[in-house]
Amino acid sequence: MAGQRESWSARSGFILAAVGSAVGLGNIWRFPYVSYENGGGAFFIPYLVALVAAGFPLLFLDYVSGQKYRGAPPTAYRRMIKSQEIVGWWQVLVCSIIGIYYAGVLSWAGQYTIYAFNQAWGEDTEGFFFNHYLQNGSGLDFTFVPHLFVGVLLVWIVALFIMYGGIRRGVELANKIFIPLLVVMFGVMVFQAVRLPGAVEGLNAFFTPNWEAMKNPSVWLAAFGHVFFSMSIGFGIMVTYASYLRKNANLTGSGLVVGFANSSFEILAGIGIFSVLGFMAAASGKPVAEVVSGGIGLAFIAFPKIISSMGDAGTIIGVLFFASLTVAGITSMASIIQVPISAMEDKFGWSHKKSVAIVGGVSALISLVLFSTKTSITFVDVIDHFANNIGVVVGAILSIIWVTWFNRPVLNKLIRHINAISSFKVGTGWAFMLTVITPISLIAALVLSLKSLLTEGYGGYDFVTQLVFGWGVVAIFAFGALLLTKARGVDAHGEQKGEYHE
Repeated sequence: MAGQRESWSARSGFILAAVGSAVGLGNIWRFPYVSYENGGGAFFIPYLVALVAAGFPLLFLDYVSGQKYRGAPPTAYRRMIKSQEIVGWWQVLVCSIIGIYYAGVLSWAGQYTIYAFNQAWGEDTEGFFFNHYLQNGSGLDFTFVPHLFVGVLLVWIVALFIMYGGIRRGVELANKIFIPLLVVMFGVMVFQAVRLPGAVEGLNAFFTPNWEAMKNPSVWLAAFGHVFFSMSIGFGIMVTYASYLRKNANLTGSGLVVGFANSSFEILAGIGIFSVLGFMAAASGKPVAEVVSGGIGLAFIAFPKIISSMGDAGTIIGVLFFASLTVAGITSMASIIQVPISAMEDKFGWSHKKSVAIVGGVSALISLVLFSTKTSITFVDVIDHFANNIGVVVGAILSIIWVTWFNRPVLNKLIRHINAISSFKVGTGWAFMLTVITPISLIAALVLSLKSLLTEGYGGYDFVTQLVFGWGVVAIFAFGALLLTKARGVDAHGEQKGEYHE
């Protein structure tokens, strides 16, 4: 049987961990590109609206679910509404899958930190990344790539070392070290970047508002979509972290700090990234629009190319950039795999170390098998798209409507609980957002994603790849959640399923 549930040493420990989860790879490479593509400076208006109308309401719901009902998503949701346990397992499986491929991308960032010291990628950054580093094959090529194996293995060793320490001596301690380190490193990088020739042009491209873009519904959906992914809400992380809070913790106050800290870092990332892109545009004589790219293309192809054109200054910026990616990724990785670890402790009464060994061991094994091959980037791309655009969104929708549409008295109980212990009070406005605005925006995003996937497919990949590693992953969420819900278990407090009393 598991012992007494751990708690954070202080509210600051929880806030740092929550910020560490929210600030990840996506803040650095996704937000600047998304904002630029969707109206530049004008995008900040839909972004702020999405933050207030959907981000904070769902963040508060995650917090109160975990803190009041003292468990990872399956346990917390079951205690709140008995039939909701299956939603919790869906979210747990989403986190498990994300953790498996996140380790692969994190290993790339770590390796590129080393490459940045001597700019080992040379002139052809695209060829180096795909052909030399990833050794990308055609189709489904499971050929073993030794250096990729070593990178993924090292990521899992670090991650599981953190997880073995538990909440206080593992997750909390890691965030106390890594978050200040991240802020310092990225702050120095941004300071160096804004001083580059051409930086102003990049910043103009980032901040100049395109007011016409605000008439396009897809821009608003992009804002809502980014807020959900960026704040780590709707897929179990914040429910799990909040379950380790003390009973009188200030939920909304913590949520506001976490949300605005995350948004501030995103804006800082945009300033740094677009300053560097402005330099590249000036050096190449091209407009900023022609050197902008998002996601993996920005991090591992465009950015190395820019770094190589900077001389000695490029080495400093390159090392800081990739080291920041790595550190941000480690704190997010810890939060992602904490969800299934905590869920198994709750459900089956496993000790913490047993749960880490089994969950971490199985996840690491799958990760090593898939992401040490010549098809690793295909797996990352396809699994990430389906896990985020279907897995995360469906889990968020279900966690909201199960309460607000079908069990309304529970929402009133949650409002009373939040207001009894929190500095910032919620009421009919919060209830309206959760009942109408948040679910409708999520459902709209889901419908558009499904329409696109069913009519056009994704990324030009062949049918088998999309079926097995895309739709197959969605099937794992559904059937796995059903099986785990039906499994008989005893949670960490020794109660039989369904016997929790407030």
